[in-house]
Amino acid sequence: MRHLRWAVLLAVPLSAFGQGKAAKPVPTVEVVRPVGSVGVNWEGQVLRATGAGAPDLKAANPGQARLGAERSAKQDASKNLLEQVRTLQLSAGRSVGDEMARSEVRERVETAVRGHKVVAKRFFSDSGVELDVEVPLAAITSALVVPAPGATIVFNSAGAKKYTGLVVDARGLGLKPVLAPRLLDAAGKALYGAGALASEVRESTGVAAWFNSLDAAKKAALVGEKPMVVKATGLKGSDLVLASDDVKTLGEVNTGFLAEGRVVIVTQ
Repeated sequence: MRHLRWAVLLAVPLSAFGQGKAAKPVPTVEVVRPVGSVGVNWEGQVLRATGAGAPDLKAANPGQARLGAERSAKQDASKNLLEQVRTLQLSAGRSVGDEMARSEVRERVETAVRGHKVVAKRFFSDSGVELDVEVPLAAITSALVVPAPGATIVFNSAGAKKYTGLVVDARGLGLKPVLAPRLLDAAGKALYGAGALASEVRESTGVAAWFNSLDAAKKAALVGEKPMVVKATGLKGSDLVLASDDVKTLGEVNTGFLAEGRVVIVTQ
């Protein structure tokens, strides 16, 4: 009977029998890199999920059972990621799930999700497996937003690079994080958005990171050592209207960092 169904795997410690309880599988952990909580991390611009896979008791040996469990865990993780992706807001009133009603968009998003990275593995004594996986929010955004020809935002790349990034103070406006915010002037002209990102960074860098602390935002590695801080004075949906003085300054300094997505928005 295939070595008594690899009895070692299914054996229950005698102490557990004595108590009338089954032994709880004990996990061992293989961490690729430190893992945060499951869900969306707007500061780190990643989406995380966990997938679980049970061992195949019909497998020939524990090794095959564990491989099958790992495949099942990957499938479960992809499913859980996709469920979370659907709930994300692309912009005000537009969720990723809404956009995925179009087949071509759904295919691009599903492809992005399948490209997730495994960041931690937990192996259990019954040959079950759990995986923690993550996908960059940038990969999801790039699957949703395809820049229109001729709609490219041109930045001022002349002069010395006085600033290394942009921090947008949007505290008090009640804005919630979205994947594709835009920065506007008072007339509604787009100063920055998903279409502004250089093609080589669109799948690795999101439109903006979102912080709850202005002090923490100023220290974020994304915006470098000397970020420019601007004030959002209002909203148009999920787009932020910048103060006129800040718009003027943005037009006068080298803002090449915007094409690299070096933007942080502060909401509290």
